[in-house]
Amino acid sequence: MIARCSFCGKPNTDVEVLVSGPGVLICDGCVQLCVSVIEGKPASAPHIAPWEHDLPLEQVLSNLRPVAAASAQVQENLAAWVGKARSLGGTWAQIGEALGMTRQSAWERFGSATA
Repeated sequence: MIARCSFCGKPNTDVEVLVSGPGVLICDGCVQLCVSVIEGKPASAPHIAPWEHDLPLEQVLSNLRPVAAASAQVQENLAAWVGKARSLGGTWAQIGEALGMTRQSAWERFGSATA
């Protein structure tokens, strides 16, 4: 599997650096964009979620595919982490507890993916 930036979707082969966090990855280009946004943002600007902005329907619809792709990538990463926990001897009870769910729910969600 090629690792991809969780923000722009570029594969690791198309970026200089890909920094990983818990379940997400960010490329050097997106980090630079974040820095420029943070540096240019007035301190008094309100904090609102992107979907709460007044946007036209076309722009909202154009965001659905990239958001769904990011969600799918996070789910793949989560399954990989669960697989890693299992390979290190983690029990379904331990994994369920770490995820805030029951042992049974963890097994039902990830059991076939880690077999």
